[in-house]
Amino acid sequence: MLDGYGLQKAAKGRFEVLVVTDQADPEPERVDALVAERPYPVKRLTGHRRGLSANRNTGVAAAQAPLVLFTDNDTIPSPQLVAEHLAWHHEHPEDEVGVVGHVRWAREIRVTPFMRWLDDGVQFDYPNIRGIEAGWGRFYGANSSAKRSFVERVGGYDEERLPYLYEDLDFGYRASKLGFRVLYNRRAEVEHLREMDLEFWRQKVGRLARVERVFVSKHPEIPAYFHRLFSEAAAAPAARGRGRHLIGFVPRSLPGLGEWAWTSADLYYRQALAPGFLAAWDDEQPADPELGPIAPYLLESSESNSGSRSGGPK
Repeated sequence: MLDGYGLQKAAKGRFEVLVVTDQADPEPERVDALVAERPYPVKRLTGHRRGLSANRNTGVAAAQAPLVLFTDNDTIPSPQLVAEHLAWHHEHPEDEVGVVGHVRWAREIRVTPFMRWLDDGVQFDYPNIRGIEAGWGRFYGANSSAKRSFVERVGGYDEERLPYLYEDLDFGYRASKLGFRVLYNRRAEVEHLREMDLEFWRQKVGRLARVERVFVSKHPEIPAYFHRLFSEAAAAPAARGRGRHLIGFVPRSLPGLGEWAWTSADLYYRQALAPGFLAAWDDEQPADPELGPIAPYLLESSESNSGSRSGGPK
């Protein structure tokens, strides 16, 4: 991931990288060897408390640049990533304008039908963006940028109530109250080097349910998105999901077959995840920062640049 910043088309000296390890990481010094001797300015920091939100806030506070670019340690930047974010902020200098770039699966991994489904409104929602106006709900932490002064004006990320998951959605919503516009730049691309499967998401949805419950209690005017998706699926007749085998190469827009395949796959996967989500939603257990069975994945994602995100283009 850090190698990709050495290949950027942006002029030398236009950006710095801040790598923030999570406070929970038992061996942050491992990252020191990775950041050494890079052809661009780079610094390792440690979040001032556990959690992705704290890591981001730590990075923003240490950044010297007027722009901050957030990304993850399992994303590989395209050579034009920094230049594209810079260009769009130059074209839209208003303090309230942010930019979200594209996240695609890395070319070297096999993209399964389930991974295709995740990209259709579950993990990301790029297919439903029309034009360049992405909306505050798509300010994805895996590839987004904003003016540092505006991030500070919003108050940063919620470290106490939303340390992991929903933290970028919460930021985007609070920012929208201050006039935040999120513009989608398709050319500002990163590759997501992480395979996902149904079993991992079966473990993740319990945490997701508890965090969504926190989010909607904080913002009761916002409908509980995943609760609706999984409740509707649980109430429907059992799906056989035969169409899921086709969605890797049949677009939803294909008349007849496309819509059937994607509808079939969507209900099948939602029904597979619904029991764990709904059980956790009804459980009175709080969304504790201790992440249980998915801790290794989330802590790995936050122990390096996932938390800092890049200190940003200058």
